[in-house]
Amino acid sequence: MIVDTHLHLNTEEFKDDLDQVIKNANDQDVKKLIVIGMDHKTSKQAINIAENHEGVYASVGLHPGYVDEGDDPEFIHQYVNHKKVVAIGETGLDFYWTKENKDLQIKRFVEHIELSIKYHLPLVIHTRNSFQETYDLLKPYEGKAFGVFHCFSSDLEDAKKAIDLGFYIGIDGPITFKNPKELLPIVENIDLKHILIETDSPYLAPTPFRGKRNEPKYLVEVVKKIAEIKNMTEEEVKEITTRNAHQLFKLGGMNHED
Repeated sequence: MIVDTHLHLNTEEFKDDLDQVIKNANDQDVKKLIVIGMDHKTSKQAINIAENHEGVYASVGLHPGYVDEGDDPEFIHQYVNHKKVVAIGETGLDFYWTKENKDLQIKRFVEHIELSIKYHLPLVIHTRNSFQETYDLLKPYEGKAFGVFHCFSSDLEDAKKAIDLGFYIGIDGPITFKNPKELLPIVENIDLKHILIETDSPYLAPTPFRGKRNEPKYLVEVVKKIAEIKNMTEEEVKEITTRNAHQLFKLGGMNHED
């Protein structure tokens, strides 16, 4: 079994064939899926999907790209006790698209950090062109905040800093691309016990499906590539990353720390 720890089944791309996409994933051994909210509406949709499908869970939060659209993280309070909600996010900082709302992004991110500590739920963190600022905001909460740097896009040194803070590193389809120059040394040098696997569907489809809609069934391509890089069997990669996902998100069904 493998766990897709980050995907967006709550987007338009899946509205016509959601059940089939989940079935196809299950057929490829992707038995557990965590659907990630990006604002109030998509967080609610994530929960609805999780309620209606076995093995599907939800994360609730406000993506840094959505902070200007009127939501604030207050809505998270009403969902944290739902049995299918396993994390807070996607949250973080994205200075790739804009820095103009930097102060608001920072404010919202800190609110998410404090909610995650209050409710003892892991953070799902998005960083783009913003690792250092994200790290600096998390550092005062060291030992209390925990979670994953999803779709890691920085270098090995930063990955080690994230791990030292108590976070996992999320690895997605880009590891399969022709020249994953920053990701390769991360996967080569970091113990698999610190890595989670994810698709970020419908985005970032792995080779050989680049340019197509990504789906959770393609997670097997990420497994294959990690196994190749680390000179391990695919079964070992599946087993360790699945255990990591169960430990972080408390998914049940495996030996893990509750």
